[in-house]
Amino acid sequence: PSADDLADEMEDVDFDDEGAEEPDAEAWETEDDEGVEDGMEAQDDSEVTFSLHSASVFCVSLDPKTNSLAVTGGEDDKAFVWRVSDGELLFECSGHKDSVTCAGFSHDSVFVATGDMSGLIKVWRVEAKEEVWSFEVGDLEWMEWHPQAHVLLAGTADGNSWMWKIPSGDCKTFQGPACPATCGRILPDGKRAVVGYEDGTMRIWDLKQGTSLHVLKGQDGHQDPLTCVASNQDGSLIMTGSVDCHAKLVNSATGKVVCVFKMESVAPKAPTGEGEEAESNSVESLGFCNVMPLAAVGYLDGTLAIYDLSTQSLRHKCQHESGIVQLLWEESSAVVYTCSLDGAVRLWDARSGKMINEYRGHSAEILDFAVNKDASIVVTTSGDHQAKVFCVQRPDR
Repeated sequence: PSADDLADEMEDVDFDDEGAEEPDAEAWETEDDEGVEDGMEAQDDSEVTFSLHSASVFCVSLDPKTNSLAVTGGEDDKAFVWRVSDGELLFECSGHKDSVTCAGFSHDSVFVATGDMSGLIKVWRVEAKEEVWSFEVGDLEWMEWHPQAHVLLAGTADGNSWMWKIPSGDCKTFQGPACPATCGRILPDGKRAVVGYEDGTMRIWDLKQGTSLHVLKGQDGHQDPLTCVASNQDGSLIMTGSVDCHAKLVNSATGKVVCVFKMESVAPKAPTGEGEEAESNSVESLGFCNVMPLAAVGYLDGTLAIYDLSTQSLRHKCQHESGIVQLLWEESSAVVYTCSLDGAVRLWDARSGKMINEYRGHSAEILDFAVNKDASIVVTTSGDHQAKVFCVQRPDR
C-alpha cells in the first residue's frame, strides 16, 4: 500500500472509541512479540532446554558415572539437578543465599556439591535427594571433587584452600599467600593439588601432609592473577594461564617451568582511554589433549591457540568473533570444544585447525559447558537464564 492508502486507512480508525482501540493494541503487541521470538530462535540446534533458572546460569556439571544428570547453578541463588534426556527436574539444591557459582558430582555420582559466592557449600546425596553436609567458608573462588574419593577441595578469597571428607566433614586447610586462591585442580594421582593465586604464584600441595611441594613465583610465576590450571592425563605436566596472557607448562615432579607460551594481543591499540577495554586480553581456559601431545589455550580476545608440546610451538590459531569462555577436549580424540561470548559452541579439529561444526541456540553468552564421555552431547549454560543440551554426533564417527 502507498503512503496515501495508509493515510486513508488511518482516517477510518476511530481514536475516540476506546473499545475499538483495545483489541487493536493487543493484536499489535502479540505480533511484535512473535517477531522478537522468531528472531531470537532463528537457529536453535539444541534438543532440550532447561529453563527453571530466573537469572544467568553460571555453572554446569554432568554426573561422571552415567552422564545422565546435570547440575546447574545460577545468579538466582539456585541450583538444580535435572535429567539431561528431557530436562526433567530431579530436585532443587535449596538454601543458598548468593549466586551459585560452583556445582559438581563426586567421582561415583553418589554426591553432588553446590557452592555459592558467599562461601556456603552444600552436599546432597543424589539418590535420596537429601542434604548431608554443609559448611561456610570465606568468599568461594572454586571447588572440585577428588577424582577417586569422597573428598572436596575448595579455594577462597582469603588465600586458603580447604579439603573436607564427605560426609564426615573432617577438614584440612592449606594456607596460601594473603590473596585469593583463584583456581585449583587435584592432580590425577589424587595425592597432590595445584593452586593458582591472584598474586601470580602457583603452588603444588601435598594433600596428605598439607605441605607445599613447589612454589612458582617471581619470574617463574605469572605477573598477573592466575585464571586457570590444568594437568595432562598422567599428571606429569601442569599448565597455568593468567591475565598476563601467558600459559606456562610446568613439570609437576620438579616444579620447573618447561616453557612459556606467549600470545601477543591481536587487538588494535585503542587511541582513547575509553577504548582500553578493547585491548584487554587474558588466558581464560586451557587443557591437554589425551591422544596427541597437544594443548589448547583459549583467550579473551577470541583466539584458540593449539600448541604442539613436543616442539613447544604454536600449531594453529583458530579465531573466534568474540571471547572464549571455556574449552574442553574430547576424551579420546584430537577434537577441542569452545564456548564463547557470542553464544555458540564450536568443535575444532586440532590436527588441521579447522572448525568441524558450530551449535547455536542461546540468545546470550555461554558461561559454562560440559561434554559427556562419548562426546555425543554438550550441555551449556548461559546469560539468557537457560541451560541447553546439544547432540553433537558427527558423521565421521
